[in-house]
Amino acid sequence: MRTMWKGSINFGLVNIPINMYTATENKDISFRQLHKKCNTPIKYKKTCPNCNEEVKEEDIVKGYEYEPGHFVILKEEDFAAIQSDAQFKGIEIVDFVNLSEIDPIYFDKSYYLAPQENGGKAYHLLREVMNTSGRIAIAKITIRSKQSLAALRVYKNALVLETIFYPDEVRSIDHVPGIPQDVNLDKKEVDIATQLVDTLTAEFNPEKYTDEYRSALRNLIEQKVQGKEVHVAPEAEHKNVIDLMEALQQSLKETTKEKKKAATPRKRKTTAS
Repeated sequence: MRTMWKGSINFGLVNIPINMYTATENKDISFRQLHKKCNTPIKYKKTCPNCNEEVKEEDIVKGYEYEPGHFVILKEEDFAAIQSDAQFKGIEIVDFVNLSEIDPIYFDKSYYLAPQENGGKAYHLLREVMNTSGRIAIAKITIRSKQSLAALRVYKNALVLETIFYPDEVRSIDHVPGIPQDVNLDKKEVDIATQLVDTLTAEFNPEKYTDEYRSALRNLIEQKVQGKEVHVAPEAEHKNVIDLMEALQQSLKETTKEKKKAATPRKRKTTAS
């Protein structure tokens, strides 16, 4: 696993040198865009429509469009001038809170933290204190010139840093159209829906969930690589249930049947001796 960032956790006067590693990876299957005529990968060029010429990397500057067609230009020295001392202190713990107080909508990316050569004892101390107190740390960290808010917590036997959005980065739910407010619900519908939830309730086991579309896409690509003919599977027939009560009852019936089927142990075949 490649180190993507080196720094330290600042916990009061305690300094814990750490290495940071990306905890997740994107498994999406990527495609190249090809010229339909000859299947050659397409190249993209940065051009200026005003000068009608290709622009080199050294001739590109950063501009903020403060109103349509009007830009203010920022140079590298401008960015350097506003960098605060906090940006060079690594992971600066500012508060300890309960994890339950943070809604999942705030979480962004996850990173594993491991101690450097001389940071093992302090790392273990912080991990132990957080485990004992049941709290997580709120910290600030700068990655690639961007200062982020972060949650530092214990995951299994390691410290994990989760970058989280600032409050002004989370859109207000008030801006979402069409959310029902006061709706009268039938008690029978609520009871059956509750039964359905109970029937579908299970312990969270991430290993049981797979990306079925990605698997099918990989299988399709492999078949094409091997020159096999690809057949389109017929669509499964779905009953269009409009009535809510009927939909709930049918869902409960099918879910209960599937659960009983899964719970029934398979009979082993016996061979005559």
